[in-house]
Amino acid sequence: MAGAGEAFVLAPGEGRSIDLGAFGMTVKATSDETDGVFSLLEAEEPPGFGPPIHIHHDAAEALYVLEGEYVMFMDDREVSCPAGSFVFIPAGMRHGFKVGAAPSRKLNFYFPAVMIGYFDDLSDAIRRAEADERLLADIARRHSMEIVGPVPESYV
Repeated sequence: MAGAGEAFVLAPGEGRSIDLGAFGMTVKATSDETDGVFSLLEAEEPPGFGPPIHIHHDAAEALYVLEGEYVMFMDDREVSCPAGSFVFIPAGMRHGFKVGAAPSRKLNFYFPAVMIGYFDDLSDAIRRAEADERLLADIARRHSMEIVGPVPESYV
């Protein structure tokens, strides 16, 4: 991969995979590659999947739906987002999502570049069969995130 200040291109299907059990992420751009401006991950998620409601205290998040459909929860709003939808979530906003009836894919952008470490730590915990609500809350805290809703069984 390129370092800060260097242009780079990933071909379709390229990027580092993160195995998260029920879902997967592919790292497309890191803090080192974007000089901290943003990080980019591609998510592939099964029907009905979703994380707990949470808050990113240190970053805004933007999502672009590539395939399928997501129902986004942002504070007290619930919005259906089919393929082609773009969502922006400012830092500090309570949010989450649920995948619709079909497997879905989206791009997750974080400004500034964060969250790759969170998914790496979560992957390690899942691989060791140690992922539970207490450890998830600790991992989230280490990455300036706060879990504010129940953790769905399918998440860990």
